[in-house]
Amino acid sequence: MTGGTRLSGPNWRRVVAALANKDARTAYAQIVLGARVPEVAAGLNARRRDRAIAALLESGLVERNAADELEASEAIFSDLLTQQPRRQAQTGVGRFMRLGRIERYPANMAERRELLAWIVSEAIEPGEHLTEKQVNERLLSYTDDVAMLRRYLIDFKLLERTPSGSSYSRHDET
Repeated sequence: MTGGTRLSGPNWRRVVAALANKDARTAYAQIVLGARVPEVAAGLNARRRDRAIAALLESGLVERNAADELEASEAIFSDLLTQQPRRQAQTGVGRFMRLGRIERYPANMAERRELLAWIVSEAIEPGEHLTEKQVNERLLSYTDDVAMLRRYLIDFKLLERTPSGSSYSRHDET
């Protein structure tokens, strides 16, 4: 870039703010399509046109080339994308959840038990006795397949079911 006023690389807020402005958006479209400065936003008065162009220059959407003409930045969007932080690796049960719901069950049995123990500790209070319908309603927060989750909780002895199947409760050791 040879003459814009960008400060330390592109900023997504400046780019979005420039594109949110109708005058700047119109001018940007015309510049992308190859219009020269006198043709850019020709329907606007000089003050509005200059403000639109200034917003585009400040945001980094357009640059002045060696001939002092405006041209659309070739790299602005890729530069913005490289600024985005990488998704941080999750630890603990969060690795298996997405938006508070089970995304996948761990293959490792110790990790699966950890996930299931966390769910039962979140969903059911110690000493609480629930019907199957109540258990299903609570487990629905974590998965659509409540029968499978309920079965895992019983298999891992985290949830106890009466022999008649009429009542469920947390296992005392959880």
